[in-house]
Amino acid sequence: MTYGPWPEGPVLVVDFGAQYAQLIARRVREAHVYSEIVNHTDTASQLLARKPAGIIFSGGPKSVNETPAPTIDPAIYASGVPILGICYGAQLLTQQLGGEVARTGRGEYGRTNLTISGSSPIFTDWPGESEVWMSHGDAITTVPEGFVATASCPDAPVAALHDPDRAIFGVQFHPEVVHTTKGRELLERFLYDICGAPPSWTHSSIIESQVQAVRNQVGSSPVLCALSGGVDSAVAAALVHKAIGDQLTCVYVDTGLMRANESEQVEDTFRRQFHIDLVHVKAADRFFSALAGVTDPEAKRKIIGELFIRIFEEVARDLVAEKGTGTEGDGNFAGDGVENGDGEPAGYLVQGTLYPDVIESGSATAATIKSHHNVGGLPDDLAFDLVEPLRLLFKDEVRAVGEELGLPHEIVWRQPFPGPGLAVRIVGEVTPERAEILRNADAIVVEEIRNAGLYRELWQSFAVLPAVRTVGVMGDGRTYAYPVVIRAVTSDDAMTADWARLPYDLLEKMSSRIINEVEGVNRVALDITSKPPGTIEWE
Repeated sequence: MTYGPWPEGPVLVVDFGAQYAQLIARRVREAHVYSEIVNHTDTASQLLARKPAGIIFSGGPKSVNETPAPTIDPAIYASGVPILGICYGAQLLTQQLGGEVARTGRGEYGRTNLTISGSSPIFTDWPGESEVWMSHGDAITTVPEGFVATASCPDAPVAALHDPDRAIFGVQFHPEVVHTTKGRELLERFLYDICGAPPSWTHSSIIESQVQAVRNQVGSSPVLCALSGGVDSAVAAALVHKAIGDQLTCVYVDTGLMRANESEQVEDTFRRQFHIDLVHVKAADRFFSALAGVTDPEAKRKIIGELFIRIFEEVARDLVAEKGTGTEGDGNFAGDGVENGDGEPAGYLVQGTLYPDVIESGSATAATIKSHHNVGGLPDDLAFDLVEPLRLLFKDEVRAVGEELGLPHEIVWRQPFPGPGLAVRIVGEVTPERAEILRNADAIVVEEIRNAGLYRELWQSFAVLPAVRTVGVMGDGRTYAYPVVIRAVTSDDAMTADWARLPYDLLEKMSSRIINEVEGVNRVALDITSKPPGTIEWE
């Protein structure tokens, strides 16, 4: 279930490809206005059915003069809804409304100077010249009828334009990036002054709306929560518990693929601090058995996701037998704990799915990069209705909500951990021996990152175990053991990431400790790949 719509109409960000739409949506939310990303293939009637306060066209990697090139239903221009086109979006609205976009032979990439040449409500209090960020090969050469050009750059004669009667605006530069000095102010003028969108998207309002949405969805039915110990599932559990209290039972499945000391922390936080009913399922043997001989990353994810659900179904049956909750046909856990008398879902399952999970798992404009455990790894015959109170949130919003709910600092600011656990950091077959090697190496990486005071600065820092062995020398003997790869990245939301420049002395200390303390390892390497082209996780 997707929660929403927000009480006030959302600002829709139309995705024309690349990573632009995600960044724009984040910037809109940072202005405390709710935004959603939509596909450019949606019809005007589909977009307007969401009652948007405004619409923003994102940039994209294509040229509007390519065939085919992403486009949008032109009926949207007659809707009266304010529109802001950014880069490709500005060129598209220019072309569709009768202007001209041409390849001049001189593109602009990076920082450049913008000169204001006309009055525009989105340029309120802008200086005559300022620095903006450009990334385009084509240029707007003729504005459509009814439009006026309001700014220029050295290689973009029309760097901004608008139709004052229809509240349609376009900018050739990227206001969503930090390199555009007054980009945040431009977006705020569009949101507040043009769209009339109130800054009501706050952490407390998010909690209030999602609490009500959860209550509306589940009624008086019992609910299970898939608790992993990570930030996402922890915040989802705390939020749902705030909504329905003792109706919630959290289920922590120890897959044998968890981080060091994870089980103890989950027990302490949710059972002893929050007094949430917690079922601890020790299922490592079942997961290792199911993964035996499996090396394909997607197959691992599917196997883990399906086994998770089967275990939840078993827990549901046990709860029925123990507590007698639910009656057949009322939407609660049914007699078998799997389906009710009408073959409908037997109950509700909470998952910590986030907005980037949904986006990255594939859409009309974005190819599937990898299926996420919370999105693509569930079996088709799922016997639960999903409760996903974080599905519309980015990671920074989730952390803020967690703090507002009173979760411990150690959980709220814990680095992201994939749903399949260490399985997607073990390249090749997953075995108990290899999992233990990686868990011990990973604990050293995290401990030394914390000791260096870098844990909060990094998006993720962890160890990876490749599917090869290397020759080494320890003492006077030859060894043939595994290498461990250190992976550390910086990011705002995991949509893009850069490899972290860790101090040499820190790398040396981690390497020395891993080789000396972790049996089965004789070499340590560092992954210096950014995203793109690589992903953060190895599988």
